[in-house]
Amino acid sequence: MEPADAPVVPRPQKYLGNRGLIALIALLSAFVPLSTDMYLPALPGMGEYFGVSSNLTNLTLILFFVIFSFGMLVWGPLSDKYGRRPILIFGLVLYIAASMACAAAWGIWPLILFRCLQAAGGSAASAVATAMVKDVYAGRRQESVLAVVQSMVVLSPAIAPVLGAFMLPYTSWRGLFAVLGIIGIVSLAGAVLLSETIPEKSTRSVPQSLRRIGTVVKNPGFAALLLVFSLVSTASLAFIADSSYIYEDSFGLSQQWYSFYFAFNALALIAGPFLYLRLSRTFSRHAIILACFVTMIAGGTLIFFLGEIGPLIFAVVLFPASLMSACVRPPGAYLMLSQQKEDTGSAAALINCAGLLFGSAGMILVSMDAESLVHGLGMIYVAVGCICLAGWLLIGRYRLIKEMPDATGPA
Repeated sequence: MEPADAPVVPRPQKYLGNRGLIALIALLSAFVPLSTDMYLPALPGMGEYFGVSSNLTNLTLILFFVIFSFGMLVWGPLSDKYGRRPILIFGLVLYIAASMACAAAWGIWPLILFRCLQAAGGSAASAVATAMVKDVYAGRRQESVLAVVQSMVVLSPAIAPVLGAFMLPYTSWRGLFAVLGIIGIVSLAGAVLLSETIPEKSTRSVPQSLRRIGTVVKNPGFAALLLVFSLVSTASLAFIADSSYIYEDSFGLSQQWYSFYFAFNALALIAGPFLYLRLSRTFSRHAIILACFVTMIAGGTLIFFLGEIGPLIFAVVLFPASLMSACVRPPGAYLMLSQQKEDTGSAAALINCAGLLFGSAGMILVSMDAESLVHGLGMIYVAVGCICLAGWLLIGRYRLIKEMPDATGPA
């Protein structure tokens, strides 16, 4: 068994270099939205092609989410035992083969099967990406890289459907799956060039490695942080899921105008993690997190009372809530990873899995009140902000987490 306090020993990347490694991690972090949201505009056409109901075509999406979520809980612990690189390569090979099989599927049931295999392979990429950040970086630098990664995590669901819609006039749904296979090939090339990042592999057996998920969850500090910071995804993905319905159906905007307003709000999602890096040079991590949750509550209140006035007002009052929900993600990921001296793969898998599950819940919640999506979104932001704020204060009051020094200065 590896020592409990094994230090972070950066492994030089002979072929990728530091920038290449960050680019690879960012790409791997975008696998979920690229694999799901990009082909959303093609779902109706797929149903017509196979002559099946929308419920059956939606299984290609639902089962992907389920298998992807729980697949990470398997690959994460295994990457602690066998290393990040072999798990990543195996998962990407499976993902590429399944993507090409999806493109050539001859029926809806084979397509559903291949989507399940695609999810199993893609979950390895997502589980390993966050773990590699902790393997290689520490302190302020780790938070900087997490900011890049979290920007991709939040931004990709926003860009993927637009990219898919842009491609459909030039190709069919089969072409979209072929593009996913090409993205997998690019990632595989990076994985082949990757030098192993894990400082020391676990000597546990496979069953023992898989049981480490339970061990990590039993860590009260990690579990408390996981609940608080994963809940933020509920609000972020709620907006992304219903943004087109709000701008186009509720406000009557054209698709072109929707893209302009959405780009404005997406800017907040991109800028949030980097705003944290700027603020952390002056303010403590604790103060920034508090400010983020308070702003989410205030922003949600403004959305509820003012959001229905018009699209411009809605976009303006949504901006600070979106900005701070993205701003809080890097310190949240950093603190969660910091609670575990070992079992980094298991911890990273739980972080990504919980974020995906809470985000999916947000997509469902915001759609429950279809008559007033703006009010529903405002209520979600207020509720999430209040719960997260209360949880964060309780964590501090009962001293559930290991105190981490506030890194200041340039990244």
